[in-house]
Amino acid sequence: MLKVLKGLAVLAPLTAMAGAMLPSPSHAQTVCSTRSNFLNELLSQHKENPIAMGLAANGSVLEVLASKDGTWTILITSPNGTSCVVAVGDSWEALKVNKTADSGPAA
Repeated sequence: MLKVLKGLAVLAPLTAMAGAMLPSPSHAQTVCSTRSNFLNELLSQHKENPIAMGLAANGSVLEVLASKDGTWTILITSPNGTSCVVAVGDSWEALKVNKTADSGPAA
């Protein structure tokens, strides 16, 4: 679990993602484009694929993309179609899903 927490670098410098659409580390910020641009870039540069998604109360779709090497990206797509990278990192680990409803969160 500690590895996962160490990997959570919200709004970390986005230089881990190659491409002209990204800022330099001194200008770390949310980067927005089309979802297809991000998916193509993340797959070709980092071998990241969508592994989870959910619908936010405001209608936005949150996606987690990750690679077998442990890199990960959180992408949010708003109802108007704009997608933004809000976090990137490494050391991603999938947690084992506990299927019993009354057991609470996995430890």
